[in-house]
Amino acid sequence: METKQVLHMNPGQSETSYARNSTVQKTEQDRMKTMINEAIPGLCGVTSTSLPKSMAIADLGCSSGPNALTLISATIDAIYRHCAQHSQQLPEMCVYLNDLPDNDFNSVAKSLATLKHSHQEQADPVVITAMIPGSFYERLFPCGSLHFVCSSNSLHWLSKAPEDLKERRIPMYDMDEHLRQSRSMIVADAYARQFRKDFTQFLTLRAKELVTGGCMVLSLFGRFSDNNITKSNQAWKVVSVALSDMASRGIIDKEKLDSFYIPIYTPLENEVNEIIEEEGSFKINKMLMRHPFHGIDDSLVSPKMIALALRAVFESTIVLHFGPSEEIMDEFTRILERNFSSKSGWRAVLDAEYPVVLLSLSLTRVI
Repeated sequence: METKQVLHMNPGQSETSYARNSTVQKTEQDRMKTMINEAIPGLCGVTSTSLPKSMAIADLGCSSGPNALTLISATIDAIYRHCAQHSQQLPEMCVYLNDLPDNDFNSVAKSLATLKHSHQEQADPVVITAMIPGSFYERLFPCGSLHFVCSSNSLHWLSKAPEDLKERRIPMYDMDEHLRQSRSMIVADAYARQFRKDFTQFLTLRAKELVTGGCMVLSLFGRFSDNNITKSNQAWKVVSVALSDMASRGIIDKEKLDSFYIPIYTPLENEVNEIIEEEGSFKINKMLMRHPFHGIDDSLVSPKMIALALRAVFESTIVLHFGPSEEIMDEFTRILERNFSSKSGWRAVLDAEYPVVLLSLSLTRVI
């Protein structure tokens, strides 16, 4: 089944909602603001004739909650500052927020209304807002209609899990350690091929939708190429370990676990570089790698917080496959919390067992 038919972050404002469990995502968005500020001068130019009369900005994979408007607001603010600095007339702005159809767009709509009102109080230009449900692995906008695209913590999600693993009945994460080790490269290669196909498609589609010289600022979870631990590790391992524990105790069915595939892949940074270069539509202005919790005070993070954050992201996928069960999800959360609890601290567990990085990129469309 394709990701667009199943995936959404937990809606609402409950303890397990994405809105209340997205601190890491918010921190990364704040870091991306620097890249946005650096991209805007090249996009707007310094003369009145170089600035478009209208500009279209899109956030792909906006999700919901307090993070939904962070990047869009940062982009609008950067354009305002640039125009004021160079005495340029502010352009009309079209703002688009995109995510999969099951996203909590009700809360997004309220946020958009607030955004539109707050920015029109600052100046005269028209700000047009819209929500665009759909997969960013499909065409979303007319040719040459966008000037700026941002996407935070979304592109590691695949359009679907690798079909060849399902057809060959090779589990994503086998409970038998010997089988898991012997099949690890088969699984890794299948996911890598799917990511290459999807990310290439994403770049090709955005190249059609962006004007020449248009910019993208993106972030996604990835891995270090020079770290042997990360070469065979994936972001779904933390989920698989918890579900395997539950299957061993009969809480979930083992056969169902063997047929469970999470459509997510964390690429090596050199994979991302190679795909961008091979696709050919964009040049890389900057690429940064950071630890997901870099800059976050340890006192603000706990094993329970990490467990709830993972539940907020993966619950929809788990529930669709194993069936809706509060008992299953509560036990899933307890296992995650227990696995992250260690005398050496949750950071040590993450670095040793689930090492990932956040990749941030600034791109310009060249052809």
